[in-house]
Amino acid sequence: MDENDPKEELIETIFRNGTITVVGILLAFSLGFVTHWAANPMPWRFYDLVAVVPILLGIALQMRALSMLLDMSSLRRPIYERANRIFMAGLIFTACGVGLAILLDVFEMSAKGALPGA
Repeated sequence: MDENDPKEELIETIFRNGTITVVGILLAFSLGFVTHWAANPMPWRFYDLVAVVPILLGIALQMRALSMLLDMSSLRRPIYERANRIFMAGLIFTACGVGLAILLDVFEMSAKGALPGA
């Protein structure tokens, strides 16, 4: 479609701005989790990569989505929807990585007998 096509469906700027806010906040939480995890005094192990890789991939996808949404072309519905799909994929990858990180910690603590009642 031509950029000046009057038939092209556009997103309301207020709606897009709300989406940008949500993406920015969730991206900040994702980056905060990685920062907190990296500062954890427990030493990193090779199998932590199982959790780190999806988290970092998810963060990269969230950053890509934010970058797309900040561009004025994201007012066009196809670009806006693509950015939303990329963001959701990034959010899912990040959530899976965080879940894996929690499971790895639980398995390690249970192997050491550090869980209550163990």
